[in-house]
Amino acid sequence: MMAKTVSPQEALIYAMVTMSAADRTMTDSELKRIGAIVQGLPMFRDFDAERLVEVTEECGELLAQPDSLHTVLDLIAGSLPSRLYDTAYALAVDVAAADLTVGQEELRMLQLIRDRLGLDTLVCAAIECGARARFRTL
Repeated sequence: MMAKTVSPQEALIYAMVTMSAADRTMTDSELKRIGAIVQGLPMFRDFDAERLVEVTEECGELLAQPDSLHTVLDLIAGSLPSRLYDTAYALAVDVAAADLTVGQEELRMLQLIRDRLGLDTLVCAAIECGARARFRTL
């Protein structure tokens, strides 16, 4: 049972942290990407960036509990208006792409997020295509 609710900005951070933790390793490039997203996107304009570490740790503590993944996904879905579901997915994709490799655990996490948020597969494919274009290297 969820003990609390979170703000929409915190829910988006939870989506990114959950994505980063999917392979049990939160890399520096993923953490830096989360920080850059929070610093740069209009969605986070009213969010106190000083709280990023605190919110990240709260999510990590939730994820450390047994069978907690679905609880965290429910918390994300329940804290966001549906019009921000694709935003949560896009931010998760950006975090997955941050270290330029996307492993099986991360692909599975993206599928879980997509399914929990009820996102259209074509919308998700477009988001993923955009991320590939943005993160491509020479």
